[in-house]
Amino acid sequence: MTHIDAGAELDPVHPVPVPVSARGLTAAEVAERVARGQVNDVPVRSSRSMGEIVRANVFTRFNAIIGLLWLIMLFVAPFQDSLFGYVILANTGIGIIQEWRAKKTLDSLAVIGEARPTVRREGVAAEVSTSQIVLDDLIEIGPGDKAVVDGVCVETDGLEIDESLLTGEADPVVKRPGDPIMSGSFVVAGGGAFKATKVGREAYAAQLAEEASRFTLVHSELRTGISTILKYVTWMMVPTAIGLVISQLVVKEHGFKDSVARTVGGIVPMVPEGLVLLTSVAFAIGVIRLGRKQCLVQELPAIEGLARVDTVCLDKTGTLTEGGMDVTELRPLQGADESYVRKVLGALGESDPRPNASLQAIIDAYPDVEDWRCTESLPFSSARKYSGATLSEGDGESGTWLLGAPDVLLAEDDPAVAETARLNEQGLRVLLLARAARDLDDPEPAVGARPTALVVLEQRLRPDAADTLRYFAEQDVSAKVISGDNAVSVGAVAAKLGLTGTTVDARRLPAEPDPMARALEEGTVFGRVTPQQKRDMVGALQSRGHTVAMTGDGVNDVLALKDADIGVSMGSGSEATRAVAQIVLLNNSFATLPSVVAEGRRVIGNITRVATLFLVKTVYSVLLALLVVCWQVEYPFLPRHLTLLSTLTIGVPAFFLALAPNKERARPHFVRRVMRYAIPGGLVAGTATFVTYLIARHHYSGPDQLDAETSAATLTLFLISMWVLAIVARPYTWWRLALVAAMGLAFLCVLAVPWLQHFFALKLVGVTMPWLAVGIAAVAAAALELLWRLVDRRVPA
Repeated sequence: MTHIDAGAELDPVHPVPVPVSARGLTAAEVAERVARGQVNDVPVRSSRSMGEIVRANVFTRFNAIIGLLWLIMLFVAPFQDSLFGYVILANTGIGIIQEWRAKKTLDSLAVIGEARPTVRREGVAAEVSTSQIVLDDLIEIGPGDKAVVDGVCVETDGLEIDESLLTGEADPVVKRPGDPIMSGSFVVAGGGAFKATKVGREAYAAQLAEEASRFTLVHSELRTGISTILKYVTWMMVPTAIGLVISQLVVKEHGFKDSVARTVGGIVPMVPEGLVLLTSVAFAIGVIRLGRKQCLVQELPAIEGLARVDTVCLDKTGTLTEGGMDVTELRPLQGADESYVRKVLGALGESDPRPNASLQAIIDAYPDVEDWRCTESLPFSSARKYSGATLSEGDGESGTWLLGAPDVLLAEDDPAVAETARLNEQGLRVLLLARAARDLDDPEPAVGARPTALVVLEQRLRPDAADTLRYFAEQDVSAKVISGDNAVSVGAVAAKLGLTGTTVDARRLPAEPDPMARALEEGTVFGRVTPQQKRDMVGALQSRGHTVAMTGDGVNDVLALKDADIGVSMGSGSEATRAVAQIVLLNNSFATLPSVVAEGRRVIGNITRVATLFLVKTVYSVLLALLVVCWQVEYPFLPRHLTLLSTLTIGVPAFFLALAPNKERARPHFVRRVMRYAIPGGLVAGTATFVTYLIARHHYSGPDQLDAETSAATLTLFLISMWVLAIVARPYTWWRLALVAAMGLAFLCVLAVPWLQHFFALKLVGVTMPWLAVGIAAVAAAALELLWRLVDRRVPA
């Protein structure tokens, strides 16, 4: 409640009176500024533009190489030898379409999750989109609101703003009329209004945002790893390709065009062209799938990051419990009159124009008394754990009251604290109403406060919280409940949800990172945690090598959300939490989180799996080219042969394997994990194929000698590649077995159907050499099994 001065008018949206001098802009003034272009027109980019998507998918280093080779083949070889070019066109088209679909999903979700600040115009407060704010607009802000433009403070009511995301200063800054407010800062306590002085690209936060788009593929170990692999492939490919070109032109036993075709056939398979495509498609489909579940992925690598998470820190309120509460009991203390206490609580509730969930429950339970009014107020702060107000009663008496955590306001040996502990053990939340002995502007207003009543609140558990916690336990993800509430109460709530473990009062946690990390690893539930402590706890866990996800919806979670590897915010959470989180659950359902984890694990696990297929091909292609150069023989394959092999043993199977379910937690060191299989696999495949080719060169003679030699070598390479596929596809399910079998049958059809034999220039001649090729492939497959098992034991992932 605020005293109503003469000359003030009531705001139709808020009951707080608005001085005539602070009514905001008129409609004419707004129109004038819009006409002058003084509008906050910074576009909120949730994704790449269509032009950027096309450029990113078309203009790549390997597309340029493949495109040039394709043009050469169109002029010097039959149509079937240029099939690889059409595959690249299809791959590029698929990549563009999938990312465009992901863009549409992201853009639609970004509109839903967009911040809508409250602007006062002509004395009326209304929510508008950020792009509708104009210069000199009067913007109202409260706890959790983010300043979307720069401005100067006009009104304050205990306004405290956190500027740590911009300046690094940890302590909130108390704002008074005339003080500057920077865009990107957020309110931690109190409320007020400020006038916009810089909008659009002139605003401080907008200038920072210009440096980096929200939708980005950087800071992704997967993408970085693939880029590293492609860089090494390029270094190997260029000298090898040059040597192959020279050797084939020198050998040239079967004509210039045939030598050129075989040279191209040696270069094309060195490029793992489908690997980048599959990564993009897997990420894009992940975004689309999560979008259908009302999950906004603000940064694409967040899907990957959450898959690597081994510790998830959960805020209790809004995550394990629903936002609302109910007052279940009022316990007067020291003989206080209950009806008088109800009046005090009603007046306290009306003193805060932006009540939190606890105060809202009190407002619902105890109506305001009209002849009481608030003369001074102290807004609630997560750091101090209480709020306060000086109330003028109807009979001329006045008093200062505090409402907050009993164990913060009172000494440990106070009887009210013991009673609170008993209630906390039942999972109930308890607030203490105390009469203050000091003024609110005193540095320590709680000193000497006299307990008057306990307000008992019941928290509503989320019906899906227990199942979600059970999922994390099954997936070997450690859950830590971190809350500002009483530790015993939080522990009781966690126990009701099936989360067992040690409960710790965070006020007794060591401040040093190492001892704190040990305590965090041993404990499960932590109460009375301050916002700064939440941030420190995340850092302590990360210092022990943990990948940490943090969930939250309140302003007290912002710092921890920002520092966590993955920040997850509820859609109904404060504007500040949504701004710093990488993932926003727009449906406010904690139960969506397992879907996000599962999607991340599917993407990372499957890309790691199929990358082995692509890179085995790259390794054996480079090895074959080197062996051909050293032996000065013709390259054994035409482009059509390797297009067929790549399609059946890599392209088609990789597409299905990349989109399959995968629950394995993602592990670090992507490049090392992939290359430790790809290098031995490629060496075995390349060596066995070249051995078959050399034997066939001695076995066959005559005009069709080269075609027969190529067919025998192709059979060996196909069988070894199929064995690599069979290993990568493990553990087997019915559809994976069917996939491997279908690829084998497709190759048999090529060997059996005459027109396909002719189309792919594949015809097995005689009996001895084909069976010898099968035998060499069988020996190579056994060697492959042995080598990969040895790698598993000797080379750590």
